[in-house]
Amino acid sequence: MTSAEDRLPAPTELAQVEGWFFPVDQVLFDWFLTRQVSRTEPGDLLEVGAYLGKSAIFMGSYLREGDTFTVCDLFDAPAEDNANSAEMKKSYPTLTRHSFEANYLSFHDELPEVVQGMSSTVRDRVQPVSCRFAHIDASHLYEHVHADIETSRELLHPHGVVALDDYRSAHCPGVAAAVWQAVTSGGLHAICVTESKMYATWGDPAEIRAELLTYVSGRADLWHEVQTVAGAPLLRVKGDRDRTVSPSQPPSRHAPAAAQAPDQTAGQTAAQTAEHAESAAARAAGPAGRAESQAPTAASPAAPAPRRSRARRLLVNVLPPIITKALVRIRDSRRAGA
Repeated sequence: MTSAEDRLPAPTELAQVEGWFFPVDQVLFDWFLTRQVSRTEPGDLLEVGAYLGKSAIFMGSYLREGDTFTVCDLFDAPAEDNANSAEMKKSYPTLTRHSFEANYLSFHDELPEVVQGMSSTVRDRVQPVSCRFAHIDASHLYEHVHADIETSRELLHPHGVVALDDYRSAHCPGVAAAVWQAVTSGGLHAICVTESKMYATWGDPAEIRAELLTYVSGRADLWHEVQTVAGAPLLRVKGDRDRTVSPSQPPSRHAPAAAQAPDQTAGQTAAQTAEHAESAAARAAGPAGRAESQAPTAASPAAPAPRRSRARRLLVNVLPPIITKALVRIRDSRRAGA
């Protein structure tokens, strides 16, 4: 018999996967993971607390040959204590391992190493000092978060980065208590924070912090400032959900072929992808489509509004909303500079 979740449509883009993984954090995940790959820093990937797989799908795009990606979550398994069981029933009543795996396989050929159980079991499945990036977003209870942070100390390379979710959320003060305790007295060095996550390292943060400051300073779609917290600099980064340009998204195997730019790469922005797609669609439309798209618009307010070119109509119909918005911004900026 087919369950309700089996009848859910397969995601054709990452935005359709439920979860709380905002553009500014996608930008930072991309920056940290791309930096590690470009520097050939060794290590595997780890996620503790996956929900339906949105951030795991994104992280899976940065695996190299020979890397291991371990994902740990209770999913629909029972918790070992009453407090954790109550939290799972309240916050994630519809979460199942099947839904996570179906979402992940919509974007990747193979599943990560899935550990279904309490986060404390990760130490039995992942070798010490073997990871370069860890994302911790599991329990909201102080005792469990404290243990997960200590696990990250054991499993990460000295150059490794840990992303800690909900470090400041009002509905889970236990997370804030555990995270800030680790920073103020536990040897964890905060690199930067967004509204949702803290990024930190157990190693020397100076070089990576300076490089990240240079990077965000060059992005007009991100706001930032540097504060001093517990005697060390802390970079605050904030994005606008409507303005911040996300990194290129993992392509879904269920997306229409026309919606995927053929030369999309991990470092390519949505705006760059949109420009490529616009050019490709114009070529596909032929001379008539190119002539129509290049026709001058009427200057008089009383003149009828120009019709969309065949290429632009094709783009609007097949491209995901984030790419369509990028096209609109490109068009408006070009008109303003004309």
